[in-house]
Amino acid sequence: MNNSKILDKLALDETSRYSPSHKLCLCLSLSLFWWINSNYSNALLLSLGAASILLVLFIAHRMDVIDHESQPVHLSLKMPSYLLWLTKEIIVSNISVVKHIWLGNSSISPTLVTIDASQRTDLGKVIYANSITLTPGTVAVDIVGDRMTIHALIKENIDTLKAGEMDRRVTELENKC
Repeated sequence: MNNSKILDKLALDETSRYSPSHKLCLCLSLSLFWWINSNYSNALLLSLGAASILLVLFIAHRMDVIDHESQPVHLSLKMPSYLLWLTKEIIVSNISVVKHIWLGNSSISPTLVTIDASQRTDLGKVIYANSITLTPGTVAVDIVGDRMTIHALIKENIDTLKAGEMDRRVTELENKC
């Protein structure tokens, strides 16, 4: 019983360690999103927008859903360079898939394979799986522990994944926290 109280206190300390900056980030994100969508400068509408944002923050705080995974502030600085690299990979994959479609069925070799993921956190694994799925011709089908099942339209895509460039980049993104 005493150990569970200690664990609860440690979990609470970890939650409070993340909360202030994550709450501020959520508040700024909601404010920016509201202002972009409404673009009003009327005092009444601004105060109603602020009240709705505060209500959402209060509800999110009471539900205890604001943490380092729901608001990944720690990824903000490295994310733009990763997104640029991922965009390049998406374009290259698009060209490859179109080429293989034009070449016909004989050039397509559907493959289902399980690969290892070196990410430590669930967020890192989700970023890796989503990055795989975003690149045309590959889909992350399942994640079990540190292993992912991947379906590829072309076997060369699996070889590219096994080379580990995307895995390395996502792990670097995750480790820069």
